[in-house]
Amino acid sequence: MRLETRAVHIGAEPDPETGALVAPLHLSTTFLHAPDGTQDHGYLYQRYDNPTQARLEAAAAALDGAARALLLSTGMAAASTLLQSLPAGGKVVFQRDLYHGVRVLAEDWLPRWGLSACFVDARDPAELGAAVDGETRALWIETPSNPLMQVVDIAACAQAAHRQGALLVVDSTFATPVLQQPIALGADVVMHSATKYMGGHSDVMGGLLCFARDEALAARAFDVRKLLGASASPFNAWLILRGLRSLPARMAMHCANAEKVVAALAAHPAVSVVHYPGLASHAGHALATRQMTHPGGMLSFELAAGREAALKVAGGTRLFHCATSLGGCESLIEHRASVEGANPVSPPGLLRLSVGLEHADDLVEDLQAALAGL
Repeated sequence: MRLETRAVHIGAEPDPETGALVAPLHLSTTFLHAPDGTQDHGYLYQRYDNPTQARLEAAAAALDGAARALLLSTGMAAASTLLQSLPAGGKVVFQRDLYHGVRVLAEDWLPRWGLSACFVDARDPAELGAAVDGETRALWIETPSNPLMQVVDIAACAQAAHRQGALLVVDSTFATPVLQQPIALGADVVMHSATKYMGGHSDVMGGLLCFARDEALAARAFDVRKLLGASASPFNAWLILRGLRSLPARMAMHCANAEKVVAALAAHPAVSVVHYPGLASHAGHALATRQMTHPGGMLSFELAAGREAALKVAGGTRLFHCATSLGGCESLIEHRASVEGANPVSPPGLLRLSVGLEHADDLVEDLQAALAGL
């Protein structure tokens, strides 16, 4: 089956008891078992596993070409669960431009788990090769990256990691399985914040880990989730499963709208640069063309006039809501440096856009009106 068909049908098998075509929602926290603890029905306790979650995990694994998927309560829960599943000692090499929450997790929490962190430009083969050595447990990349939309060569990173016996982890939240297939390019684990495009409606939180092999690391991550309580609720699993059904269709419209927004911004005199892999001027354009089916619905741009101009534009839009997160039906705009805490790393004049499902012409007009006073 092709991806669009898998998105609709995997995990959506008709309910054998009622014939319902919509997946049932099982809210029970506990399940019958035999006196000796045998799980007669395959489940014991909701925190360990539950039928609704199992349907979602089967669907997510099918979309990413994975052997096994695990649902977590949030994207950050997925990231921290995976990092806690690595053997203590050694280091994790992270791409320098990545989601600020993962950066803080790496800097402040990895040492507590017996690991160190280093940050590199994963697009630079020399810098990457020098950092990934025999002490490396995992190489962690994010492509396209947040918020500079950098594109990293997944296959090359897989080779660099595997030469040293390390794992390659790819945060593919911006791309989703619709636009990018990291496991087919050599990744060992794919991470998604399912809160974003997979849920798709800004009303559910979740994270997914998709494993190329159902081996010791996946089993260890399952145990970490179970024992530390990073499980998602069945209702969240049900909402994300529902979101997957329309994911390919929504991504097509997100992408088409983003192209029109990018074209308008790239031509505006107040904009110094647009970060979007679909532009021929983007450093990762050729790689994105090979590695992705489309550059996506996320972009960022910088204003020549700097921070105050960026804040003015963010406060001047009417359709682009000034809010964090991404991947919902509504378009969002955010001044990233303002939400990154005490030590922001995003350029002060940068605004990140999550292009939604409104009419593209309305979105362009909204941005042009906000930019008009600069």
